[in-house]
Amino acid sequence: MRLLLAFDKFKHSLSSDQVAEAFSLGWRDVMRDTSIDIVPISDGGDGLLGALVAACSGEVREVEVNDPLRRRVVARYALLNAGTTAVIESSEAAGLRLLAEEERNPLLTTTFGVGEMILDALQCGCRRIILGLGGSATNDCGMGLLSALGARFYDAHDRVVEPIGAALESVARVDFSMLDRRVSEVEIIVASDVVNPLYGPYGAACVYAPQKGADGDLVEHLDRGMRTFATVVASTLGRDLSQNSGAGAAGGMGYALMAFLRATLLSGIDLVLDMVDFDRRAASSDLIVTGEGRIDRQTLMGKAPSGVLSRSLKMGRDVIAVGGCVEWCDELRESGFKAIYEVKPPEISLQEALKPDVARENIRNVARAIAREYCESR
Repeated sequence: MRLLLAFDKFKHSLSSDQVAEAFSLGWRDVMRDTSIDIVPISDGGDGLLGALVAACSGEVREVEVNDPLRRRVVARYALLNAGTTAVIESSEAAGLRLLAEEERNPLLTTTFGVGEMILDALQCGCRRIILGLGGSATNDCGMGLLSALGARFYDAHDRVVEPIGAALESVARVDFSMLDRRVSEVEIIVASDVVNPLYGPYGAACVYAPQKGADGDLVEHLDRGMRTFATVVASTLGRDLSQNSGAGAAGGMGYALMAFLRATLLSGIDLVLDMVDFDRRAASSDLIVTGEGRIDRQTLMGKAPSGVLSRSLKMGRDVIAVGGCVEWCDELRESGFKAIYEVKPPEISLQEALKPDVARENIRNVARAIAREYCESR
């Protein structure tokens, strides 16, 4: 029996590796002789760093940068391929997890620290940068990132604008003549599962700003600011990318990377699956198990388990999904998963289920149940 485990993290609970380890223990309680191949995966958000370091034997580097509120923090990124490729998770410098609940306000947060991480990678001589967007606390259209790289933004009175969400509506002029020249010499790839445009009802502010601390009025303010910013940038660069798929990723960081740095946006899960040699490993497996912390309709919209499912079905492999919680819908029932299992028992609260030790034991129990059912069906 050859089993392949390709889990994303269980957010707020366990990492990809920890989920796979717990599942492996439960499976082997029932089927001891199974050969288990563990493939850590990510859709481009939190976990990208760990997945690619594990798969590609990378080196983790630490650098001191600004957090979303311009406090100094230590951020980690990875160097792969003998130091020629950097893997950066934007959440290491601009992540929502870096802020207390009462500090969340996308009018005041910045992506400046992400730009500092890029600068450090350039200083290390990297020729390729893979940047994962996800879990951001920001809505600054990437102004912070660009400012760290040398760009400047001015209002109608020719005063320098602070690179935060509150200032977007006052931007009247962009000067990128001092942008670090090295960024034009590297390949920048953005890994993301977000397809939203920059602004509008499906844009960054309207869809994502509320979870970053914005109420209705603030959302409208941010959305207007993003429209203004996009108009100024389009006039400056001679092209408008604001409605491109993924422009709204990470509060508009996707837009800044595409417009100013000519980055290529790719599906995060497809990029990771290619880098971890998933297709070859899946082809030699009898069964594939994937999952994430919450499985619902959004799981099928470019999230990690949907990428695993799509590739595995093309090879004729059965795929089982395991979620910390499962919100059933018609799309999931018709998705093609052989089965979907929920880890959280109905008798315990979500808060209790998220505790790492509790989650490990529940995952192990579910793995035992799946292994027994698999044995009976053979």
